[in-house]
Amino acid sequence: MAKAKKKKDKRGKKEIKKKIPAEAAAPAKAPKKKVIDIAEKEGLRGIIRLAGKDVRGHIPLKRALLAVKGIGHTTSKTVAKIIAKELKVSENVKVGTFNDGQIEQIDDILARIQDHGVPLYLLNRRKDSETGKDLHNTMNDLVFSQRQDIEKEKKIYTWRGYRHAYGQKVRGQRTKNTGRHGMSLGVIRKAQQPAQKGDKRGAKK
Repeated sequence: MAKAKKKKDKRGKKEIKKKIPAEAAAPAKAPKKKVIDIAEKEGLRGIIRLAGKDVRGHIPLKRALLAVKGIGHTTSKTVAKIIAKELKVSENVKVGTFNDGQIEQIDDILARIQDHGVPLYLLNRRKDSETGKDLHNTMNDLVFSQRQDIEKEKKIYTWRGYRHAYGQKVRGQRTKNTGRHGMSLGVIRKAQQPAQKGDKRGAKK
């Protein structure tokens, strides 16, 4: 009887040891659906590069211009009218319809907006300190000019330059609550103060 029990136990162990292959255990995955771009559906170019910025082809011209750094809502409307007039297209045309030659023309217009009759109040660099001209900078030119202006302010040590140098707010904002950074953040509770100062009561706790 004892032998028979042992055989049963061995058989039981063997049955437990049997493993189901991983391929059979895992459920079959559904095939991935190919995502078709809206621009490709409509027969447009998928991505257009305007002034060094990638823009989806199905976006209208007015909205696409907002992707360019240095062009806001009001400026984009005016520039869209200028581009539409130069290229003889609609202002709401989708940018995916433009060919390489038209994109080069748009880049030229964006590089020198001030030469195309844009109102002076829309330009972001009027009376430039070096040239004295009214300019409009975009993308990397705008970033570079801003950095140069800040360094100039620091060098001549104006109030704005001083605030920039010490990482403080520049435009007259309050600093009691906001703009706090460094080691002294937050408020120390009264219960924690004795322990920090090395008080005996704090040490006992």
